[in-house]
Amino acid sequence: MRRILIATIAASLVVIAGCGEQGGSTPVACLEGELVYLDALEAAPGVVQLDDTTLISECLVESQGGGDLAEVGAAMLAAATELNGEARKQPGGRANVELGYLLGAAQRGADQTEGIHDELVRRLAAAARYSPDNLPLPPAFRRAYREGFDAGRERG
Repeated sequence: MRRILIATIAASLVVIAGCGEQGGSTPVACLEGELVYLDALEAAPGVVQLDDTTLISECLVESQGGGDLAEVGAAMLAAATELNGEARKQPGGRANVELGYLLGAAQRGADQTEGIHDELVRRLAAAARYSPDNLPLPPAFRRAYREGFDAGRERG
């Protein structure tokens, strides 16, 4: 079910991204898949860098080309989905902080791009806050997520 959700989201990002103009240069590290994000996020809530130089927020560039936006979006969504599953198994643990950081950093990057990444951030937030049967996420989940989110917004 998760793979279908990720594939559907990635496909919709390709369609959305195709509507934009070609433009901003996406750092290469941002295009290397979800594992790059997951590995880098182990440093959260400290400074997270994909290749020891690239912040997650730098992956969302102004006038980003459609293909790059789709690739970055699919990798971030896959990472968020993976971290959400881990975070729900152990509320308040590392995965919650990493998940929050990813979202905070994505929001930080999107804030600088005049709205072209708003749909991606909305989808990331939905993946991050997913709960089977729409049950509320535990307070420990939300606290650790908020710690990561705030760090991502500040340093991401």
